[in-house]
Amino acid sequence: MNEPIDILRFPRRQFLASAAAAALLGRATTGWANETPRQRLKVAAVFTEFTFRSHAHVILENFLEPYLFNGRRTEPGMDVVSFYGDQFPKGDMSRAVAKKYGITIYPTIAEALCLGGEQLAVDAVLSIGEHGNYPVNAKGQTEYPRKRFFDEIVAVFERSDQVAPVFNDKHLSYRWDWARQMYDTAQRLRIPLMAGSSVPLAQRRPPLELPEGAKIAAAVSVHGGPPEGYGFHALEVLQSFVEARAGGETGISRVEYFEGDALWRTANEAKWWPPLADAAMAAELGAGQPPIAELAKKLGVEKRSHGILVHYRDGLHGLALGIPGGANRWNFACRLHGEPQVRATQLYTGPWNNRNLFKALSHAIQTHFREHRAPYPVERTLLVTGALDAAMDSRQAGGAPVDTPQLQFAYKPRDYRAMREMGGSWQIITDKTPEPRGIEPVGL
Repeated sequence: MNEPIDILRFPRRQFLASAAAAALLGRATTGWANETPRQRLKVAAVFTEFTFRSHAHVILENFLEPYLFNGRRTEPGMDVVSFYGDQFPKGDMSRAVAKKYGITIYPTIAEALCLGGEQLAVDAVLSIGEHGNYPVNAKGQTEYPRKRFFDEIVAVFERSDQVAPVFNDKHLSYRWDWARQMYDTAQRLRIPLMAGSSVPLAQRRPPLELPEGAKIAAAVSVHGGPPEGYGFHALEVLQSFVEARAGGETGISRVEYFEGDALWRTANEAKWWPPLADAAMAAELGAGQPPIAELAKKLGVEKRSHGILVHYRDGLHGLALGIPGGANRWNFACRLHGEPQVRATQLYTGPWNNRNLFKALSHAIQTHFREHRAPYPVERTLLVTGALDAAMDSRQAGGAPVDTPQLQFAYKPRDYRAMREMGGSWQIITDKTPEPRGIEPVGL
């Protein structure tokens, strides 16, 4: 078996060389754009489309107006100054929002980052490559242009000899090789890069905190959507819990995809652990549910249910289980060595079908932009990106296991509890609160 690659240490020689050069020359070759203490940051937003409830909408509304985070009015502390939209479909909101907030829509990413000039003129970049009309390949992956967005952003950085923090929505790319190129480029140029899912930031009901260095025997994450678009979130939820286990994260050695009859057959073969899935669903639906296979049949989704089985290099097995049933199904369960009981929780996203969950994500992104450091490591999303791509390979191959030597790398987790919604906001925004159609402060 290949030895794990610690990708936090991989660029260290480059970093030290850059730091030494900076000490001699008075500054690093690549500097920070427009860095003035305590100023309001200028943010460029690059998106695939801006329609009602698109990711551009539910993220940007928390940059354009104050929002609730843990029940408190929170000011973004930064200004969105430019838009680049890749598509303008029926129902486009970008033009009306740009007019209302005095934001210029530019025809290219470079112009949006340079505010029409030749050099980088913003302090941070939102890259939101989700939603829109894009091809779906033979593996079932939507070919969102996240890599193209990133490359065009980086071209401005290199031309300007300056960098700025970047947030990349969801996984880095549908292709592993492109995702790794994005990561390596960010490391080489020392670009603070944040990416990933909003779901790990959701309120945990009941509260669940695993002890530091927990010895996890097995883990299951449950979602209610399709294999790729929602499987990503389920894998990131899984990873956000297990990454801090005893021994640390050392990577993934193999991935398998199961669907329908094959999923339930592998449960009977003890490839995964139905009692964990039972506990995870009970956290959402309440006690007294039938066993998971019977529940899926009762819900009429047993043929569409699916799972991504992750074999970690240290022997841990984790499953991202899809039990179709809607956007609000996000559950987790695990068993620790030496404990007979299962620990389980529902990740509750708040009212309005996941829309409010992006308040916590926006808060985390804004922290990243101010501090030039992601609240949780981008390596988590890199690993999940590769696992999801491998799962789609396995799916295309009829469920055959896919070895993943490229994912056998280590990283260190960070404590991101300060970025999580703990439930205070849902005392103010309730299920009875009308959902706004546009962008306006709610519950403040």
